[in-house]
Amino acid sequence: MANKVKDTWAAGKVVVNAWLAIPSGFSAEVMAQCGFDSVTVDIQHGVQDYMSMVQCFQAMNGHPVTPMVRVPWNEPGIIGKVLDGGAQGVICPMINTKQEAENFVQYCKYPPNGTRSNGPIRAGLYGSGGTYQDTANAETLCIPMLETRTAIENMEAILDVEGVAGVYVGPSDLGFSYGLAPKLDREEPEILKIYDKLIKECDKRGIFPGIHCSGPAGATRNIGMGFKLVTLLNDSGIMATAAKSWVADTRKGSGGKA
Repeated sequence: MANKVKDTWAAGKVVVNAWLAIPSGFSAEVMAQCGFDSVTVDIQHGVQDYMSMVQCFQAMNGHPVTPMVRVPWNEPGIIGKVLDGGAQGVICPMINTKQEAENFVQYCKYPPNGTRSNGPIRAGLYGSGGTYQDTANAETLCIPMLETRTAIENMEAILDVEGVAGVYVGPSDLGFSYGLAPKLDREEPEILKIYDKLIKECDKRGIFPGIHCSGPAGATRNIGMGFKLVTLLNDSGIMATAAKSWVADTRKGSGGKA
């Protein structure tokens, strides 16, 4: 199955990514029809598990989005399992060193490029141009998260790891590690300086930087800086934002009757 994230990047465009915290195939089905390029199931902080991930992927199938997963940790068992379940991209949190990045890529790739075990129970149904194993190494996106002071200190070494297709900034944890309040859309000069360096180092290597945003305003600013993948909050956050706005508008428009 073609990877729309890769195709979008190859066309010189920015990927707009959805984020699923809600363990619901219906939520995934709705989000997959809203114009996103990719949809990421969050098993780290979302209310998701492996079975809800599979249900989300099944609901998204047939819609033109790339299924991705944020795994809970850099561990070969869960990484191999989400790939077997159909993930075409893996976002991995808390990658802080070159060795951790190398391990991550190894877990994602079949031999001779890695150590992933063979058994694509669901992903194998969707091989393109041959068997799934023929194309998996090339089509699977390894995207480590850079979200700590240590990771920033090791930025260039991590980006030099062969097989890293993109990196993903977690602004809340990144700010937290620098003694700042955790939030998504950052404006502190020291953080913006990190973003600028990361984007330049990625550009040198043909790697695509991504970032989590609180909504369209933050995403637009980050695209302007040079980020090549932007995530618009998550499904539960979007729902809550819209619901609060509609309730407030209704009360205001009722002239005090509601």
